[in-house]
Order: sequence, then C-alpha cells, then structure tokens
Amino acid sequence: MSHPPFHFPAPLYPIIDPALPSCSAADMAEALIAAGIRFFQLRVKHEPTRVFVEVARRVQAIAARHDALLIINDRADVAQLVGAAGVHLGQEDLPPADARALLGPEKIIGVSTHDAEQMDAALHVGVADYLAFGPIYATRSKERPDPLQGLTGLNDARARCPLPLVAIGGITSETLGHVLQAGADAVAVIGAIAGAVDPQAVARALLTTADAATALRARRRS
Repeated sequence: MSHPPFHFPAPLYPIIDPALPSCSAADMAEALIAAGIRFFQLRVKHEPTRVFVEVARRVQAIAARHDALLIINDRADVAQLVGAAGVHLGQEDLPPADARALLGPEKIIGVSTHDAEQMDAALHVGVADYLAFGPIYATRSKERPDPLQGLTGLNDARARCPLPLVAIGGITSETLGHVLQAGADAVAVIGAIAGAVDPQAVARALLTTADAATALRARRRS
C-alpha cells in the first residue's frame, strides 16, 4: 500500500551537508528541529559509504526522536539501511523505478531535474513523489552546476509539473519570497544555513520568511 499523496510539510527544505563549513550533521539536525523544521535532507558526497551510513544513522536517530522526516541524498541503499523516510535522486543515481522497487511503496522519492526534458522524463516514469528544479540562481554547493534556470525557468517548470515542486540553487533569505511567488511549493537551502554562526536562528528566520511568502501567495490567489 502506498503512502498518501505527498505534500511538503513546510515551504523550507533544508539540506545538511557535512562538507560545508558548519557544525556536525547531527548538531545541524538538532538545530533544524529546534527551529521547528521536520523535513530535511542529508547529503554526503565525498565520504566512503561506511562514513555515509554512520552519519545517516546518527541523523536518522535524531529525526525519529522528534517525528521528523529524513531524506537521504543519492543513495537508496543507505536510505533503506538506516530506515530514513525516503531518498532524493539525481540524474546519475539509481533510476527512480529501481529505487521504488528497492524501497517499496511507502517511502518518499524525490528526483532532481534541471530542464524541461528531464522533468518530462521523471513525470513519465511516474514513481516520484516530488520533483526538484534548478539551479534557480548561481550556487557554490555543487562542483559542476547545471545551467541556471532563473525564475522564468521555474515558472515554466511549475506549469508542466503536477507534483509538489521544490526549487534549489543559490536561494537566500532575500530571494526566497520571489522563488515561492514563481510557483515553487518549497525552497531547498544549503549554504544559507550551513555557513551561519547560529544555524538554529537562521533556520527559524528562513522558515518564518517562507511561511509568510506562502501565505501572501495564497491571499493573492484567493
């Protein structure tokens, strides 16, 4: 039996990356939860699988204690092993259909897309619960960033995507509202929190800003 249709619990979707200058992944998870966030992703790009699993287990234990949902970046096998809520797949990762076969119908699967062709392909497969689209702005969190899509690209993506859509790439507190107004259901943030002296305070402020922008959008559409 599959889970109910997915909706982002909040319009802010933080990504924890231990490679960026910040506290440990576990401390970052605690800070996000203290800020009121219950849905976040763990990305470990440059460590051996053994280290990824160790970090993921620690973060998943924290998430479970607080009824938060942890999404594992790239690795469906790690998500399955640690009992995470789901996996977020890039274009070069395990195909979404295979990830669904591995994880079963109840886990959350997100897929990154960077242009209309990739988005249409992900929608055609039909197993993703949400899609990510970007980069919206220039970002330093990826070694080989894809071409910028901007707000115009995001508008086009929104028009063709019936699933919940998260925008990613260089989004800050100053641009977050514009991105949500352009049609994203949520915004993914990495550097905006990871580089903060007080990640909890920054995460709480970003969440407040995102909630306000979403409420404003709803009022304008009503």
